[in-house]
Amino acid sequence: MSQVEKPREGRRRVIIEGVTPQVDCGRFPIKRVVGEEIEVRADIFTDGHDEVAASLLFRREGERRWQEHPFEYVINDRWRSSFTVETMGRWEYTIEAWVDHFRTWIDDYAKKRAAEVDTDIDLVIGGGLVEAAAERAEKAARRCRRSGDQEGAERAREDAARLKDQARLLQDDKAPIDERRELALSPELLAAGSAYPDRELSNTYRQRLEVWVDRPKARFSAWYEFFPRSCGEGTRHAGLKDCEKHLEYVAAMGFDVAYLPPIHPIGLTKRKGPNNRVVAGPEDPGSPWAIGGREGGHKSIHPQLGSEQDLRSFIRRAEELGMEVALDIAFQASPDHPWVEEHPEWFRWRPDGTVQFAENPPKKYEDIYPINFESEDWQALWEELEQVMLHWVALGVKIFRVDNPHTKPFAFWEWAIAEIQREHPEVLFLAEAFTRPKVMYRLAKLGFSQSYTYFAWRNAKWELEQYFTELTQTEAVEFFRPNVWPNTPDILTEYIQFGGRPAAMVRLFLAATLSANYGVYGPAFELVETAPREPGSEEYLNSEKYEIRDWDLAHPHSLRELIALVNRIRRENPALHANRSLRFHGIDNEQLIAYSKRTEDGENVILAIVNLDPYNTHSGWTALDLRELNVETDHSYYAEDLLGGAKYVWQGAHNFVQLEPGTAHIFRVRPQLRSETDFNTYM
Repeated sequence: MSQVEKPREGRRRVIIEGVTPQVDCGRFPIKRVVGEEIEVRADIFTDGHDEVAASLLFRREGERRWQEHPFEYVINDRWRSSFTVETMGRWEYTIEAWVDHFRTWIDDYAKKRAAEVDTDIDLVIGGGLVEAAAERAEKAARRCRRSGDQEGAERAREDAARLKDQARLLQDDKAPIDERRELALSPELLAAGSAYPDRELSNTYRQRLEVWVDRPKARFSAWYEFFPRSCGEGTRHAGLKDCEKHLEYVAAMGFDVAYLPPIHPIGLTKRKGPNNRVVAGPEDPGSPWAIGGREGGHKSIHPQLGSEQDLRSFIRRAEELGMEVALDIAFQASPDHPWVEEHPEWFRWRPDGTVQFAENPPKKYEDIYPINFESEDWQALWEELEQVMLHWVALGVKIFRVDNPHTKPFAFWEWAIAEIQREHPEVLFLAEAFTRPKVMYRLAKLGFSQSYTYFAWRNAKWELEQYFTELTQTEAVEFFRPNVWPNTPDILTEYIQFGGRPAAMVRLFLAATLSANYGVYGPAFELVETAPREPGSEEYLNSEKYEIRDWDLAHPHSLRELIALVNRIRRENPALHANRSLRFHGIDNEQLIAYSKRTEDGENVILAIVNLDPYNTHSGWTALDLRELNVETDHSYYAEDLLGGAKYVWQGAHNFVQLEPGTAHIFRVRPQLRSETDFNTYM
């Protein structure tokens, strides 16, 4: 049996445990955005019957002084407090708790007074505690003066004088007993004494917990991915200048992030042809993910796309339209990348003298060399990869979508993201990691601002409810920000292949309202491309990854107007700007799904009901949780369909809905209007 050592100070009696929020016992920071309030809860108690008190300590990393907010008691030794993070970057917080002898005395004296068993000595004891509080107030006044806080010093000095007077009265056995008793139980004495607690024997939580604070776009964004080389006329290779006009098309649909696949030179060796053919023709552009050629590598722009000046102009134009540009970061190389010759040690060489190309059996990517992160020269490799990202940050890029981060070491990402965000806390990282759940979560914990999800393959009602409950109602919400995509250049799901336009509409409604961050790969999405490369494949036929496409953006079949409407609904309703309030509601049809989101104050409430079946009309009766809708049980309320404009008066939890294929209701729910004038205005 192991020996338990005697503590250095055995008089520290308060226990602090069960602290939330924290991730992996404080190993990783929780995530928030600027302006969010963080509620901290903890179990705080001591032996015996003494009262305890506690303070939440918090500060921006690098600040010397802690700010404090008091804890308030909830129930069953559970306490809560909160603070608001006001700037980007790393914050830290912890808890200090102590036995509150002053409050203990007041509570005990109140019980004795109620039972009429109080004595004169009880008041003398209390006077001693008040006198000690006065001394602490004087010390506080001196600290304030030294720090230059004259106002605080004057306030503490006045408190000290008042406490001394109160202490003398309590201890004066010649003063009227009723006057002394009244003072002992007065709210003023409790407030003044509690303001200067005795924390000499306080306990502090065993560690400082951390918060990483991003700018608001980390929490709420709408992404649109497109290949810049397809922005020209016909199949001519376009440049970034051509794409500036395309940005207007993207902005008109209401997206705020324009995401470009890799814009670097593309290798010639083993270049892939259309539909991933192993032999490319002389005019085939190759895959943008086969990075590097004689024109340069990861810090270079494909000559046909333009120059760094063109990129700056492209970014400026996006900003004028209310968007940001996100760039793809793919740490891999074509056989022609300068690194292969300059740093052969960064690649894995086979016994036959060739470099190991990328494989995901049965898939082969002969045009791509993976980087060997177990290289003896790993430190120089890490530094170079960091410099790649900083190069684009210097050009104005503040968002990166990272390709396959799960195939690179976790330690690298934790280091690299922290290094970049130390000087550039505004930079955001999206992890494109369609991999095992624990790996996805680890990457999020390490610092990725947003993460791809399994949304594309969650089609049934029970799957969606189970998955999004996990993402929004478990510990995952503290570190994992989902960014959901109905499609990507690599993912054309069977649901959309066979469901066509109605299926694409369903996935749009779900993506845009279930998650505060979502994206689409276009124009394939809005033009509803459904043809796979071959049966059973999720690869697009005539994939834009391997060829330049000529898109008919004005096609009447396009979903662009619906997308614009949905994005406008998202912008105008703050309930959709976060995920924590997501709650699913009952509805008696497995092809209909109902869920809501609301702001903390309950002023904005959105209820979505979606038909998951792209082929058939479905109807059903809802079983709504009216509390989540901020609706009183015995009152009628109003549901305005923001998609179609229809307005309904509903009563109670059970209401009838019917939806055709590819349709949904996105209701703005409002409490009952009290006057006939208000009702007529609403209707």
